[in-house]
Parts: sequence; structure tokens; C-alpha cells
Amino acid sequence: MLHYKKFAVVAVLSAVTAIGIFAMRPVDDKPPKRNLKVLPKDISHEDLGKTMDAWKTALGVKCNFCHAPSADTSNHHLDFASDAKMEKLVARKMFKMTARINKKFFGENKDSTGAMVPTISCVTCHRGSPHPEGAR
Repeated sequence: MLHYKKFAVVAVLSAVTAIGIFAMRPVDDKPPKRNLKVLPKDISHEDLGKTMDAWKTALGVKCNFCHAPSADTSNHHLDFASDAKMEKLVARKMFKMTARINKKFFGENKDSTGAMVPTISCVTCHRGSPHPEGAR
């Protein structure tokens, strides 16, 4: 009988402690801030990731080439919404430039579903280098 009472007390205290811990845990459900100027505002997280991966590969860089570190120094994350780095602003201009070139000269280049397939992209000039030869 004594063992049953001890077990019951330990179980109740453990349950109360667990409930208290989960009740105090901060909620991580807020979506990350976005600052989309040239990409569609409704782009899915998956498609945004694919686009960023393609750009990173084309320039041979990592995310921190265009994205500034978070102002919160307690973590080492990037602030993807920040426009603090000039490289991000240049990337937007380059994206607009290639879109204009593709529309003007390659407007009929579409896939089997009718979606536009860009002929000119970052890799056309960059070829894995953040600064294409002759662009300096």
C-alpha cells in the first residue's frame, strides 16, 4: 500500500511538472517575415526554397552572401526579410533584368504546360561565380 501511495504522488507531481513546462514554452507558430519584391507574394515555402537554392548554386555562394545576420545577437540566424545587404538589392535588379530579356527576346519559350521557361538565368553569366568575369 505504501508503494502505491509513493507511486501515485510521484506520478501526480510528474504530470503537474510536465504540464507546467509545456504551458510556459514559447509558441514557435508565427510564420517567418517575408519581404518579397520580385518573387510572387503567394509563392510556396517549397518553391521559394527551390528558387533560392538555384540562385545559390548559380553564384556559388551561401545564403549569407545576400542575407544579413539577425539583429538578435543571441542567435546566429539570418534575417531573410532584411534589405541591409547591397547584394540582395543587386540580386533583385538582376532578376528583373533577366525577366525583361526573357520576355522581350524569348517570350515564346514555354514548356508543355504553357508555363514560361526562362532562357536567360543567373547561371548564364555567373556560372558558379558571385562576380562574373568582365562585370567588374
